[in-house]
Amino acid sequence: MRLAALLEVVHASRDCLVAGDSCSSDETCSPRLRTLRQCVAGNGSMKLGPGARSQCASAVSALLSSPLHGCQCKRGMKKEKNCLSIYWSLHQSIIHGLNLVESYPYETVERDYNYVRLASISADSDVGMTTVNRCLDAAKACNVDDLCQKLRTEYVSACIKPTAKSGLCNRPKCNKALRRFFDRVPADYTHELLFCPCTDTACAERRRQTIVPSCSYETVDKPNCIAQMRICKADYVCRSRLAQFQYDCEPSKTSASGCKQENYGACLLAYTGLIGSTITPNYVDNSTSSVAPWCSCSASGSQREECENFLGYFTDNICLSNAFMMFGRESDQQPTHSQYSTTSQGRRENSSTTSPPGTIETMRNILDTIIPTQVLGNELLVGHSTMSSNSLLNAASPHSLMLQAACSLLLLLLQILINER
Repeated sequence: MRLAALLEVVHASRDCLVAGDSCSSDETCSPRLRTLRQCVAGNGSMKLGPGARSQCASAVSALLSSPLHGCQCKRGMKKEKNCLSIYWSLHQSIIHGLNLVESYPYETVERDYNYVRLASISADSDVGMTTVNRCLDAAKACNVDDLCQKLRTEYVSACIKPTAKSGLCNRPKCNKALRRFFDRVPADYTHELLFCPCTDTACAERRRQTIVPSCSYETVDKPNCIAQMRICKADYVCRSRLAQFQYDCEPSKTSASGCKQENYGACLLAYTGLIGSTITPNYVDNSTSSVAPWCSCSASGSQREECENFLGYFTDNICLSNAFMMFGRESDQQPTHSQYSTTSQGRRENSSTTSPPGTIETMRNILDTIIPTQVLGNELLVGHSTMSSNSLLNAASPHSLMLQAACSLLLLLLQILINER
């Protein structure tokens, strides 16, 4: 108990909200913080006069010995934006030539991902099952967990419900619900839903549809990545999520893991932190595990190199690709269970393989017991789909989407009524 209390005090002392309150109430720290905020506002010279650079440098030097230095925030916390605004008041990439980035915005979260527990949850009712399908296991495990099921239902409903005026979905509401899901539901569930290994295109397409791309980010034409980054960096939360991703997924040629921080779990967690932002990443197709945000570097002009470096963090990042690959290989290490016989198989998505007829039939039988919480005919987000990948893409026309949305809403309401009994 004493150790837990001590750790709580230590963490509180690193909270930027606490540090900000402490600085604001200190007659020495407070004016220096105000000065620094004027510096980072972009008009420091105008507000501070000819000696702006000197004043900014003095403020930085003084605040580096204050509680603000080294403070961090918790992802998904209350007043997260306020906390991050305090963090970024001191940690800017460049302030009048001063490089101040020496840490990252969010506290390190230590999590043990327990796929064994998820597998046992779904196995309890699967007598006779002879193969392991981690995507199916993940969906079923989420359905029997109250928080996961509730927040997943919420974001699916938000992302498929058409607005009265345009008939299209409410993208800001959809992305807010997605962020809530990935911030509050344990990674045991969210990572299995998003990173489960697939060996056929139908499975990969369902996995790609997990975050409902037609609403959360897709547009007719891809925007320029530089423009999307500019929007992201103007928002404290998005800027922080991007900084955390670039820190935790920083590649290294000298590291055996490919990651400078040597932490695949932290990299995957930082990746999911970007979902629901203007630079939401996702699988680019249903035949590979390649991921990227919905943007391009065409018409980047003199900023093309910067643009390609940004995209490369997703498309050509050995740390991120290894994190995906190692997560998929966990399927080779499943526990022996009386209702299971595990097949050792790696992630082989680049070759378009198909499941054996027996496996497909088993999956169909299993799906009859799953509570419907999904969009697009209850098939893309969970379980076996009888539609081809081309049919799935064709189904995304405005008329079919409205019909699917109406059906899915009815199913969601039915599910809620069932859960309340």
